[in-house]
Amino acid sequence: MTSTETTPQPRERILRAAADLLEAGGREAVSTRAVSAAAGVQAQTIYRQFGDMQGLLDEVARQGYAAYLADKQANLTAGDPVEQLRRGWNLHIAFGRAHPALYRLLYTDPRPGEGAAVMGAAYDILVRLVTRVAEAGRLRTGVEAAAAMIHATGIGVTVTLISADAAGLSTAHEGLSEATRDAVFAALISDEEPGAGAEGSRAARGARHAVALKALLDEAGTDDEGTRSFTHGEHLLLDEWLTRLSTPPGPETR
Repeated sequence: MTSTETTPQPRERILRAAADLLEAGGREAVSTRAVSAAAGVQAQTIYRQFGDMQGLLDEVARQGYAAYLADKQANLTAGDPVEQLRRGWNLHIAFGRAHPALYRLLYTDPRPGEGAAVMGAAYDILVRLVTRVAEAGRLRTGVEAAAAMIHATGIGVTVTLISADAAGLSTAHEGLSEATRDAVFAALISDEEPGAGAEGSRAARGARHAVALKALLDEAGTDDEGTRSFTHGEHLLLDEWLTRLSTPPGPETR
């Protein structure tokens, strides 16, 4: 094996240097001068490989997120959908606390960049997990609304815990993730399988069934022979009815 085969190429060295600097000192530590010195390259090489420093940070974020996305994909295997959603929440929190600088780059960076596309892949997995809960007849509200609530709350908890970890206040926030997760899930997800009991009012049970049917309608789109089960107009009308039926009932309907 030749030395050229064992020595990392400039692009790999730049990415490794940027990732190490990000992990050690946050985004502010990833400067052109610091990366050039750590990777043993000229500044021009960075720009030639990545366009600019934002391009470099975007690629660092994409590569750093790859393992997390693989874990999220693996969590889509068959099993109880609510338990899958719970594991997905735990994975998100654990990733953020293990890689705080990378997490901040992805979720609190004011410039979207490539990070937004990477996060979009993770959000798509969340929507798929929530859709499975809906298809099981256990979701109290629409898929998109539930996914958005879980997503926003998960980010808030993760950022809070990252700040607590940095300040040495982890003990004071012990149990925050689990308590918040359980509270959000209790608001969104029924404890009972369809037909297992009479949880809530008749309208509330009907709403969960409407959510389930809407999720199945959105998921299918075509029948087994590849032709549409409904015309476009029928599909829109049924979707509108199901959306109305799936709206959580107010206090007067309980």
